Amino acid sequence: MSGSFIRPHLKNVFGKSVGTRYLVIESDDWGSIRMPSLDACKRLQAAGVNLGRGEAGRYNRTDTLASAEDLEALFDTLARFEDRKGNPPVLTAVSLVANPDFDKIREDRFSRYHYEPFTDTLRRYRREDALPLWKQGLEERLFVPEFHGREHLNVPVWMRMLQEGDIATRMGFDWGCWGFLVNTPYQISYRASFDLERKEDLASHREALESGLRLFAAIHGYPASYLVPPNGPFPRALEETSADRGIKYIGVSKVQVEPLGLGKQRRRLHWLGQKNRFNQRYLTRNAFFEPNSPGTDWVQSCLNEIDHAFLWRKPAVISSHRANYIGSLDEENRRNSLEKLSNLLAAVLKKWPDVEFVTSTELGNRLT
Repeated sequence: MSGSFIRPHLKNVFGKSVGTRYLVIESDDWGSIRMPSLDACKRLQAAGVNLGRGEAGRYNRTDTLASAEDLEALFDTLARFEDRKGNPPVLTAVSLVANPDFDKIREDRFSRYHYEPFTDTLRRYRREDALPLWKQGLEERLFVPEFHGREHLNVPVWMRMLQEGDIATRMGFDWGCWGFLVNTPYQISYRASFDLERKEDLASHREALESGLRLFAAIHGYPASYLVPPNGPFPRALEETSADRGIKYIGVSKVQVEPLGLGKQRRRLHWLGQKNRFNQRYLTRNAFFEPNSPGTDWVQSCLNEIDHAFLWRKPAVISSHRANYIGSLDEENRRNSLEKLSNLLAAVLKKWPDVEFVTSTELGNRLT
């Protein structure tokens, strides 16, 4: 029996089973700048900054702050469908609440880090008309924010590279971005917010987690219950911090990297519904829908993964990043992805008319 046949089953064998066909769509990165403009993208490419190719590069080519038009188009697509209880599909918008304040960092000559709420970032980039859409999406249960981090940025690593005068990092800074490939110590990605270069960075990460969760509640009007660490790495010591601040559920890979500092790490195995020592439950994804990534029939591929999940009496938890639904850098990107999302949802409802659309937190509550 081939590995390609066994693998989809193996990832659904372990973990808590459920008696209902729940479907969750988790969408990461909302609120982060990523690529500020098409001009910035072109200038950085021309300067030789490594923006990545293929899967890595698609984010820098398509992903930026969501506009009102982006959110309206997404909501219109979701609102055309409903499950057996009359509920529309809902995105758990795994979001960031802040971005670097580049002006203040420059004024301090890179000696100190400063951040601004993402609501200020929207105003800075003249996309403040998107703000009411965040509230509308929540009220209509189409778009429910949860917590990704304060910013999608490893602040200690980035600041040290800026202070050392790394050319690519400084060039990206001048254009208001950091989401590209740089030779950092131990190859830590700037976007891996909680990865550890040095053990003493843990204090900075803890402060970012605490202040980010406070800012989330202030912006959205309710505390976050669900945390998905950016890019995956997450020190175990921060689980206690997140639990103390109200996080009940943590989104992790089935094999999670726990950074220990100085390039050392350990791998931890997880399964759906597993509890940690702070009584938090882990949620794991078992389906992927990234329609702006070439080379895959994403509708059929995702349907197959949903089928395997339901076969093993597991909820289908779909990963689908913000980059798919943004049209500001490439309008065709949004149009194509929403068409495929519409096709996916229609096919799901046709094949499983008893499906129920829930958020990540709602799923977590049903696992208790």
